[in-house]
Amino acid sequence: MQIVKANSEHSLLLADIISQANIPVAKQFSINQDNNPKHPSFYNEQWTQSDFERGEEYFICQQENQTVGCVAFEISDKGTGYLNRLSVLPRHQKQGIGEALVNFILDYAKSRDISVVSIGIIAEHGALRDWYLKLGFKATGHKQFPHLPFNVTFMAFYL
Repeated sequence: MQIVKANSEHSLLLADIISQANIPVAKQFSINQDNNPKHPSFYNEQWTQSDFERGEEYFICQQENQTVGCVAFEISDKGTGYLNRLSVLPRHQKQGIGEALVNFILDYAKSRDISVVSIGIIAEHGALRDWYLKLGFKATGHKQFPHLPFNVTFMAFYL
C-alpha cells in the first residue's frame, strides 16, 4: 500500500472514488439530490477542481497498481486541520485502507505543526462514529444544519 499526493490531473479519478465510496452511505441514510445535492455521493470533477483551486490537498492510496481510496486535507485560517472526504472503494473497505489514510493525515498534520484535526460526520452513523473513536478522535459537538437531512457530529483528534 502506498499513499501519494494527488494533483488536479487526478480530479476525475478522485471524484469517481469519492462518489462510489459514498453511494452506500447515501442509500443507508436516504440521501438524494433533492435533500442533499452536495453530498459526496454526487461528487464530480468540477467539485474536485474547485477543492484544488481553494488550496485543499488530496492524497490517494494505491494498492497493487490500483487507486483504492483517497482523502482530502485542508488547513483553516485558525490553524485547524480538516480531514475531508475520506473515501475507500466499497470492494476495498474493511481492509485497513481508511485507517492508513487517517493515520497518514494525522502524521501530515503534525509535520505541518497542526495541533488539532477535525471532521464532521453524519451523527446517526454510529458505526462510523465508533470507528473514529477507536482511532482516537473525540466527539466535540453536534449541530443540525437546515439544509441537511441529518445531524452532524463534529470530532477532533488532538496531536
